[in-house]
Amino acid sequence: MAKKKKTSAPVDPDYLKKQKEALVRRHRQVIYLNDSEMAAIRQYCEKFRVGTKAVLFREAIMEKVLKELDDNHPTLF
Repeated sequence: MAKKKKTSAPVDPDYLKKQKEALVRRHRQVIYLNDSEMAAIRQYCEKFRVGTKAVLFREAIMEKVLKELDDNHPTLF
């Protein structure tokens, strides 16, 4: 007996549009690094073939922020 393929309902285009709009980055932040910090970043990017430093910074910052929030969540007692 052949199995029937399950077909999922089509995704609402308005939903997809809202999801895409929510991911747009509108808030610009600028950071300053000293010479040794910049040298370390350059060395890391060369070693691990990072093409875009913005992605590296964003991922590192958000990883740190989310970890801290998770570790310091409010407790009831």
